[in-house]
Formats: sequence, structure tokens, C-alpha cells
Amino acid sequence: MNISRENLGELELVIKIEIAENDYAERVAKQLKEYQKKATVPGFRKGMAPMGLIQRMYKSAIVADEVQSLLGESLCKYLEDEKLDIIGSPLSNEEKTGKVDFEHGKDFTFYFDAALMPQVELAWDKVNAPLYQIKINPKDIDRQVEDVCKRYGSFETPETVGEGDFVYGKIEELDKNGEVKEGGVSTFTSFDLGTVKNSEEIVPLFVGKKAEEQVVFNAGKAFTAADIEKNLRIDAAAAKKFKSDVRFTISGCSHITPHEINDELFAKVFPNEKVKDAAAFRKLLGKELEKSYNEQADILYVNEVRKQLIDNFTATMPEAFLKRWILNRGEKDMTAETLEAEWAEKYVPSLKWEMVDSALNKIKPIEPTQNDIVDYVKDILRQNDTLQEGEDAEAQDKRLEQSARTIAKDRQNVQQIVDRLSAKNTCALFKEQLKPEAEKVTIKEFAEKVK
Repeated sequence: MNISRENLGELELVIKIEIAENDYAERVAKQLKEYQKKATVPGFRKGMAPMGLIQRMYKSAIVADEVQSLLGESLCKYLEDEKLDIIGSPLSNEEKTGKVDFEHGKDFTFYFDAALMPQVELAWDKVNAPLYQIKINPKDIDRQVEDVCKRYGSFETPETVGEGDFVYGKIEELDKNGEVKEGGVSTFTSFDLGTVKNSEEIVPLFVGKKAEEQVVFNAGKAFTAADIEKNLRIDAAAAKKFKSDVRFTISGCSHITPHEINDELFAKVFPNEKVKDAAAFRKLLGKELEKSYNEQADILYVNEVRKQLIDNFTATMPEAFLKRWILNRGEKDMTAETLEAEWAEKYVPSLKWEMVDSALNKIKPIEPTQNDIVDYVKDILRQNDTLQEGEDAEAQDKRLEQSARTIAKDRQNVQQIVDRLSAKNTCALFKEQLKPEAEKVTIKEFAEKVK
């Protein structure tokens, strides 16, 4: 076998692979023997058909399969051995390869088109992205304690609505005459009465009401723009302008009695921690809250740095090859016309993102290893796991390790974990390169900046 390449300009190349008969002959002979053992041919007992007959019946198909298999293996090995950093995957050059005759041919030559990843210079000096460090105050922890108590509280569905209940039903926009507006908002929704604005005016309208009864109120007075967007299922721009009265037809309600702050709650929330009192409980909740918000801050930082790196991307892309490669991926409803129309807005930013990632990986790997994923899954499992009967810590660790490896085998199961770990590694890399000074902000200030 002989593999060579010809460079076409700065980034594009053609790879030529010559496969001789002796490259695949042994593999074909082995397959023919397997076919002979299993073949049921009229006039012969199973496995007793002459090899000549088996060859006439199956050889050309086996040659095609084995040559194609050898071709794929050889191409991958060549790219790896030559350390060719290509974009996408090589594409068969059918014009140069021509029609392949597996029935009569013995030696075969194949041509593949490929494109190299361009040399991307990351414009670190042009990046100016803010990094926030979240400060947690006692009121934040108060709200977190309240939320946890509700989460672990007892749930019931009373017949009549009470203060702070969760109501669900149909909400309809009304016109100036108090009638259902034609073409207006009409959707099923749910919301917590404890979160409405102007609660003194709005909540009493609901209290004591039963299923099928109706409440009319002004959405702008009851909800923030963000809540209007969520509860009425309309876009953000429309939510900001929405000031209409609405009619809410109650389907039902639910009531949560918060869990008491006691040892039972401590054990439910932190099963692997020995929480002694409410003060220790609050401290742990504060740490969790701080960790959660700072992870969000890091994600915001990563996204902003990436955006600025992409905005300052100057490398030349092998556009003709990339368009052909995308068309060959077999995306549903993809045509040359669709690709051309969406190229600049959809595909160019995505490709730039991929090329920036490639450049980052050359500085330091950002893709998590399988062991990284297993360790992360294992930590998640450990948080809600307790020692089984007759089990010591070492046996527990072994059991969790086995479970984590089983879960991590399926990439779809752990894609969110892969994304999170990749973001974490990327953030660490960005901080090493940019050395940002974190700005300390409260949760409220951070929420405003995220908007």
C-alpha cells in the first residue's frame, strides 16, 4: 500500500491511497473460508460447497467490503501518523477515483479531498470580558433556607385557594370592554401567589376560590415582565409592553407546608454531612449557593471571552471545501441553496467557534477525559448515597466507581457533564491567559448584569 498527498494551495490537499491485491488478499481469503463454512448452496451439504463456487458467488462483494474497511483504517492512521490537523473529515474525490471495478480489478487507487485547520492566532490582547465573583449575604441564605424548606415540605391539593398557594388554570387576555380579546393571549399556565407583585391587591382576589371559578386582574400589576413572558408564553419584547387585564379560570391549586428546620431536614438535604444545628445548616447552604452562582459567573465569562475571540477571528477558511463537507453530512432538508442562504449567519460563526476550540486545545486540552467524567459522576452519586449493610468506605467507593463507569459509557447520558467540565477547563485556560481581576457583586447585581 502506498499513501501520498498533494497540497492544493495553503489549506486544501488531495490524499492518494494505492491498494494492491496483496494488501487485502489474506483478509478476503479468511472471509471466503467463513462463508464456505456457513453457506447453504443447493446440491451441497452445508459447509461443503466448493471454494470456486463460493468465490464466484461472494468474492467481489467481500473484496469491496475489505478494501473499503482497509481504506478507512489506512486513511485514519495516515492522518494520525502525519499529524494532519484537518477540518471535518476527508471527502471522496469521485472524479479522480473513477468507477471502481471490484469484480475484475486487483489493484485500486482512491483519492480524497481534505482541508487543514487554518493557523488561528487568538487575539488575547483584544479581549476585555468581565469576571464576576458573587457575594452571598444573610438574606440570600434566608431565601435559600425558605426554598429548601418548601422543597422538602408536605404537598397537598386543597379545594379552595389560600395565600401563598400555587394556582394553575387558563389565562385569557381581555379587551377594554372586559371581554376576551379576539386573537389575544390564551394559554394554560401556573404561578405561585407568593411571588406576585402588589400582593395586597391581587392575592385576596384568589383566596377562597375553587376550581372553575374566575379571577380578573391586571397582568402588569401582578407580574414582572419576565413573569409575563413565562406565564403568558409570549416573547420578551411583547411581555414588556403587555399591560392588559386578564381572566384566570382556576383549574386547581396546590399548597406546600414547609418542612421544619430540624435534624430530619438536615439529614435529607445533606445526607453525607454531620449537620449539628441551624447555623451549620445555613453555612453549608451558603457555600452551595455561592458555588452555584460562581459557576454561572464563570459560564458567562467563558461565553463572553469566546465571543470576543470569534469577533476578532482573522484566519482564512477553506470555504469551498467546508460547504461541500457540510452538504455531504446528510443534514435533513439541506440543499446548496439553503446552505448559501444560511452560510454567513449560521455556519461561519459555528466553524469559527470550532477553530477557536482547536486553537485552545493546542495550548491546553479542554475536553474532559473519561476518568474526569467518571469522577464527576461518582461525586454526584456519592452526595445521595449511604453505606449499605455490611459495607465499609472502601467497598462503597468501589461500588460507586463501578456505577459511575457504567453511566459514563453512554455519552448521551453524560453530555451535560461533558459540557460543564469543558466549560470549567476552558474557564481555567482563559483565566491563565487573561489573568482577570474579579469584580465582587451581589446576586441581585449579577442578575442585572446577566440581563
